[in-house]
Amino acid sequence: MIVTGKLIEYLDSGKFMCALVTESQAKRLRLINQNGRELNLPVSRVVHCSNETHPFTINRELLVSHLKDTTDKRCSLMDQVDLKELWELTSEESSSVFSPSFLVELTFGEDANDDNISAFLRCVFEDKLYFKYKEGKVLANSPEKVEQLIIQQEKEAKKKRLIEEGSAAIAGIQSSQFKQTDLTPLHMELLDIIKDYYLYGSESKEAVVAMQILKSAGITSPHGPYHLLVKAGIWSENENIPLLRNDLPVNFSLAARQQAEHVLQCSSEELFKDPARKDYTHLAPITIDGPTTLDFDDALTIGEQDGNYLVGIHISDVAHYVQPGDPLFLEAMRRGTSIYFPESQVPMLPRHLSQGVCSLIQDETRATFSFMVLLSAEAEILKVRIVPSIIRVKRRLTYDEVDKMLESDPEIKILNMLRRKLRDKRLEQGALLLPFPDVNIFIDHQGKVHVNLAQSDTPARTIVSEMMILANQVAAKYVADRMVPGLFRSQPPLKNRIVHGEDSDLYQNTLQRKNMPRGELSTIAKPHSGLGVSHYSTVTSPIRRLLDLVMQHQLNSIVRRQEPCFTEEMCKDFTSVLSRTLSTANNVRQQRQRYWLLKYLSDRQGQTLDALVINVGPKRVNLLLTDILMDIDLPTPGGRPISSGSTVKVRVIKSDPLDNVVRFDW
Repeated sequence: MIVTGKLIEYLDSGKFMCALVTESQAKRLRLINQNGRELNLPVSRVVHCSNETHPFTINRELLVSHLKDTTDKRCSLMDQVDLKELWELTSEESSSVFSPSFLVELTFGEDANDDNISAFLRCVFEDKLYFKYKEGKVLANSPEKVEQLIIQQEKEAKKKRLIEEGSAAIAGIQSSQFKQTDLTPLHMELLDIIKDYYLYGSESKEAVVAMQILKSAGITSPHGPYHLLVKAGIWSENENIPLLRNDLPVNFSLAARQQAEHVLQCSSEELFKDPARKDYTHLAPITIDGPTTLDFDDALTIGEQDGNYLVGIHISDVAHYVQPGDPLFLEAMRRGTSIYFPESQVPMLPRHLSQGVCSLIQDETRATFSFMVLLSAEAEILKVRIVPSIIRVKRRLTYDEVDKMLESDPEIKILNMLRRKLRDKRLEQGALLLPFPDVNIFIDHQGKVHVNLAQSDTPARTIVSEMMILANQVAAKYVADRMVPGLFRSQPPLKNRIVHGEDSDLYQNTLQRKNMPRGELSTIAKPHSGLGVSHYSTVTSPIRRLLDLVMQHQLNSIVRRQEPCFTEEMCKDFTSVLSRTLSTANNVRQQRQRYWLLKYLSDRQGQTLDALVINVGPKRVNLLLTDILMDIDLPTPGGRPISSGSTVKVRVIKSDPLDNVVRFDW
């Protein structure tokens, strides 16, 4: 028990304080400290108690002076304490726990007394690198702990330096005289910390440093870091934040790039040496795509056979170049799909493959997978042959060109006739067409956003879509019939059918889309109600979809009479990978699409737009902006009748793309 008249030391905000005990109880002490302050202190807070007892009846002023002198003396003794040298000495001892007196005698080479014990303990609390004080004992840290603490101290010192120097450096970037060529390594380090903080907030590694730097630099607005990074040239004026936040891979690994370079060296002549690969270079395939398309993954051929029609759907044989386990396949696994933005794209495979050797370019010899489907005059499937092949595209046509050739070109005319009959058959099986215009966003050189709608169900586009559905359907059935594992897409039956047949009504189609059951991805083939088919997968876009590439490998092993490339378990693993990667990719794409639409609306604040009323509730009205097909909600207007299916005017009140905020009013 600590009695009256003892000099004790305790910690106050991490600082040693010397005091005299004037009254002692079991758990609390009454003190006068070196600053002349009287206080009650729990006994548990005492770090050191003197052996000697001091008179406390002396003049208060003299007592305080004595406490200050004692403190000064003990502080001066700290210079004689070398904790590192002492720690190295104690490392030779069998124990790591010592009494303060023992360590003091080692340090000073004399008997321990109140003053040198206090000086030693002050050093231990000041420098926690080598020793730790706990319950009257001193613990020597292990070499591993010391190394860890040194690293931590270096980090803290660096953090302190960054905070001290950071605000001035950041303020320099904000000045009107700043040029991007003025950036120093310190600037880059600071901007990296601020970038991570803007993207990940409190979860970023150096969140505290970033907050202090920004605060001291006077940057307090939520998007201040964004504008700072734009001014520094680290980000563009319209940086794709969702892409960065989700940490999606944009660049390819060195191994993948090297493999891609190796693929480019492959000669097309090698394809003809494969006995299982059918030579279809005598055919005249056509590609039908948009005018700006650069990666062509499908081509079509058509020929008559005794009143029937042999449709050839030729898909780029990406599996020939990208094998499971190789660097390019691993990159495809990381991505799951190509992502297309209004201003750019993130490809699943390097561009010199997707737009080069794997692209069905006119007049170039290419490895393909051909689905040769014999259809009757009524578009009934009579026979299917799936085979690795070689083709050479004869004609590259655009959708607009094909729409003008529906009656004048014999091949296009037949394809158009079959397209209609294939579509009718699917409709008979309950398919939903639900044509919805494509929202095309274009950003001009001045950064101005333009939006236009394009018809998605023109004859040319539906020729391609029906032939792709046909290929995907027969591929899924081909795999399922042979009891081989695969990746199959399905959709449960509709519970609420609104649209029947070929209905192009925007209101009805929007309502139906909101009442669609969620599609499924599984290793078992099941019906797809929305497409009106009994089996379905996707194999027609292996350049930009992992699922299609996986199924192409399965088909390749079957037609070559080999063991399936992937087991049931591996296919289940692929469903997990695809569920994760596709969900992320779709969210990022949708967020980016919305960013540009809000940018478009920000130039139209105060203007009125047409909106289609989709649903009227007691409190909210759901609408569709017909110019840009954006869903919005507004409070139900009082005293004004609003009916579903009608078109109304709404006014843009505010649109902020960075905040993802848009407000409208009636």
